[in-house]
Amino acid sequence: MTTFVIERNIPGASALTPAELKEIAIASNAVVEGLGVAYTWHHTYVAGDKLYCVHETDDAETVREHARRGGFPADLVVEVAATFGPETADS
Repeated sequence: MTTFVIERNIPGASALTPAELKEIAIASNAVVEGLGVAYTWHHTYVAGDKLYCVHETDDAETVREHARRGGFPADLVVEVAATFGPETADS
């Protein structure tokens, strides 16, 4: 599977309450269950007026279908080319 980063523009995202985030998670999980394909939502970062989600599936169109079914924006869907971190300097 391929890893994707999804940028979702949601005004006031940083002010979403834990209860609201829970409802979004419930909706997302339900859509994942109904897609009928391999799909993993790893996590989401909430920052400013955006959500940055890390999902794993076979193609970007499946990510967009997840968004459509869940009623979520998917303003940008990009395939992750590589990952690195501080430990990369030591390798």
